[in-house]
Amino acid sequence: MQRHFDQELGALKDKLLTMASHAESALVNAVKSLLEQDDGLAQEVERQDSVIDQFELELDELCIDLLALRSPVASDLRLIAVAMKITQNLERVGDEATKIARRALTLNREAPLAISPDFLRMSGMANDMLKDALDAFVHGNTPKARDLIPRDKAVDALNKQVHRELNDLMLADPGNINRALNLMVVSKSLERIADHAANIAEEVVYLYEARDIRHANQSGRPA
Repeated sequence: MQRHFDQELGALKDKLLTMASHAESALVNAVKSLLEQDDGLAQEVERQDSVIDQFELELDELCIDLLALRSPVASDLRLIAVAMKITQNLERVGDEATKIARRALTLNREAPLAISPDFLRMSGMANDMLKDALDAFVHGNTPKARDLIPRDKAVDALNKQVHRELNDLMLADPGNINRALNLMVVSKSLERIADHAANIAEEVVYLYEARDIRHANQSGRPA
């Protein structure tokens, strides 16, 4: 019974990491489809979203099955609970990547609007945060997880800056309004992806340290 349970836990981790690879790929391809005006990539992201959604359903079912198999010890119970929460965050990353891809399809039909360097920095930071959060999960690296959480504030600041820049473009030329509004949606999606990466990092700390830091300050100590 214990061996079967351990095998199922291993399957849970493997499936979660496969889902994570799809979510990472969706984000990279969504941004690339916008920057390179590649409709094919944007459409691939939309197709990938249904794959990510299916992973969420399968992982939730697997977690419930594991709970029904036996009464898990505390560490195994944390893994199952954390897996469900990470799965939810990855599904939402997929949703945000799909939003970016759909805006890319719309923007690709028009003359390109100059992409702000702040936008490019924010895109890179959100992508790096997601990668680092998942790497921290794989390797049990809680210092890395803790270090990435404050980076979310920098992404928030860049999102506000990008919105100001796009607002200036709309004021300068009403012809920019439609494209700028679409880019604002993209910027907000990137900011939300950074939020989900920070959420995953918090769950990593809970998994490996048995400490809930969701309402703590940046150091992980209660505020």
